[in-house]
Amino acid sequence: QVLLVESGGGLVQAGGSLRLSCVVSGRTINWYAMGWFRQAPGKEREFVAAITWGFGNTYYADSVKGRFAISRDNAKNTVYLQMNSLKPEDTAVYLCAAPNRPLTTVSIVTPDAYHYWGQGTQVTVSS
Repeated sequence: QVLLVESGGGLVQAGGSLRLSCVVSGRTINWYAMGWFRQAPGKEREFVAAITWGFGNTYYADSVKGRFAISRDNAKNTVYLQMNSLKPEDTAVYLCAAPNRPLTTVSIVTPDAYHYWGQGTQVTVSS
């Protein structure tokens, strides 16, 4: 069984920062990549950022470029999402996810390409 557990969410004022963590545990598989997604009430789940496990290539949604940074610690099986200059529109449940097969540069931003999901952590940004 594979388990993804997010932490680090909370309430922050606009312009503030938060760092989310996602710890991966369970059976050993090839972690091709890890992704962060978010879902606000009444909206579809949307891509935020992703990182390949081997080379550390990163991908970002246009809405978070320059403000968010994804990183990983292979030794700790942990992926981070540093979020700076937060805006009220960043308010959502943030979920980390992992695929069970290699992803392309197209599929890496697609929720359906991911197989394992965490339970999510709430991020609320007040104006």
